[in-house]
Amino acid sequence: MDVDVDAVGDGPGSGGEREAAAKPATIYDVARAAGVSHQTVSRFLKGYQGIRPHTREKVVAALAELRYRPNLTARSLKSGRSHRLAALTHELDQVGPSRIVQGASTAAKEAGYLLDIITFDMSDADAVDEAVRLATRQDIAGILALASTDAMTEVFERADFRVPAYIAAEEDDARTGHRTELSDVGFPSLIAYLAGLGHESFLHLAGPVTYSAARNRARAYERAIAERGLRSVGTLHGDWSAKAGYDAVMRLGGRIEATAIVAANDQTALGAMLALRQLGLRIPEDVSVTGVDDIPEAAYFAPPLTTLRVDFAAQGRTAVRELLSRLDGTPPPRVPALPTELVIRSSTAWAPARG
Repeated sequence: MDVDVDAVGDGPGSGGEREAAAKPATIYDVARAAGVSHQTVSRFLKGYQGIRPHTREKVVAALAELRYRPNLTARSLKSGRSHRLAALTHELDQVGPSRIVQGASTAAKEAGYLLDIITFDMSDADAVDEAVRLATRQDIAGILALASTDAMTEVFERADFRVPAYIAAEEDDARTGHRTELSDVGFPSLIAYLAGLGHESFLHLAGPVTYSAARNRARAYERAIAERGLRSVGTLHGDWSAKAGYDAVMRLGGRIEATAIVAANDQTALGAMLALRQLGLRIPEDVSVTGVDDIPEAAYFAPPLTTLRVDFAAQGRTAVRELLSRLDGTPPPRVPALPTELVIRSSTAWAPARG
């Protein structure tokens, strides 16, 4: 029988109804509130994916209503394994990585784990080793290594983690042949939408070439342009920042041959939009501008930004499930395609007539 111990001394028939403020809720309380078995609640907390959606919703609602918090100390005593995970990251100041960490933290909590977040300076060659040492000084069950650059992926692959670990990094689709939905659906839909507005010439403001995500997005842009017989006037690489987008457009001066600028992320698009206005060009009357990610501020740009929405939190949840499968010795979870959605706002319009 699957019995999950959450508080010392708790068990079926350990008391009757109680005030939540007087004693923390157990899985038995949650099971009664949700109208399910305590085994179902236990499986949910361990990250089991085979629970019916309606049942899952009832369990989630009961957990929230009772403010359930797992007793990790009791669980560790029972299983002999820590219920703490460590996430190593180096880019929490960036929107994508910070959202990935948030998704990972949520998934860890739902599975009954705490996620310790350890950041490091990627310019320091010894920083990763120190971060690993810091993590393994604690009683942790596994490490989630979040890498964005080729260099960091290589460092993580050489690291001695000493506990089960999962390296979460976007693979270069030119090497693996496994393209994401952003590449196969997102960029084609974006370019098709712009082409439908009469745009025939495009400029891509790309991310840094040391990032597989930037290379994947640049290739997806180029492929979508070529498939429709359109013209790209160039690809300019930056560092994902608004300053990079601003500098790239300012270097062009007033010589903007493209009627649509496709930025690799929303921050780069923001900088490009300011530069265009300072050069006396109107958005979208003279030049349409698009981004990728759909950061919370994108809807409040001037004008609001057309962009491709990316579910970074889902990436974090998937990474945690991959790590937990290694801890449990179970097959890795089936990873669904991460959805991409074209969000149309007023930074794009019909292409201007060019005579």
